[in-house]
Amino acid sequence: MEVEVKIRLDDALAHQKVAALLASNHQVTHLQENVFFDGAQQELSSKRAVLRLRFYNGDQRCVVTLKGKAVIIDGISRGSEVEEDIDVALARACVADPSQFIGSDCKLIQQIIREYKCEIFLCLGGFRNVRNVYDWEGVKLELDETHYAFGTTYEIECETNDPERFRQLLGELLDKNGITYRYSTISKFGIFRSGKIDALH
Repeated sequence: MEVEVKIRLDDALAHQKVAALLASNHQVTHLQENVFFDGAQQELSSKRAVLRLRFYNGDQRCVVTLKGKAVIIDGISRGSEVEEDIDVALARACVADPSQFIGSDCKLIQQIIREYKCEIFLCLGGFRNVRNVYDWEGVKLELDETHYAFGTTYEIECETNDPERFRQLLGELLDKNGITYRYSTISKFGIFRSGKIDALH
């Protein structure tokens, strides 16, 4: 079970202010390319599961992720998540031709084929994300600038076993510095599938 605090920043200015506030805590920046898939008969989405390939910094690394039944309430997201590194060349081949999943040696992909009875995969497309990672209050804080075909959003994420406390700490930090925000109510994938930034409201 993955538990995350998700706080939506109102605009690019709010994003810049947070980046400036946390500059001394900066650890690394990841350029992420996220591509999503479903079964031809909606075998995954019908069970509220999401299959994602995430490429890091071009073709430096790729991770395949299966997310399941995530629920976001007042900026706190809870859902299952399983990940596995996958060969980058294979992952690129799967984006170009999702039938390549079937014969892959990726254990997680083979598990998905068995459990969800997927025989044909479809590529749904995706979006790009610039993720700045910070060490803050003993947790890994992620500041995202997410680029969709229809617009850009800004968000802070923080994986923690004490989400209520960190939601409060983050709220206090943002309030103190006059940074406008709201609790996230929808995932990045949900925004992508809706096709509009208005899904935030």
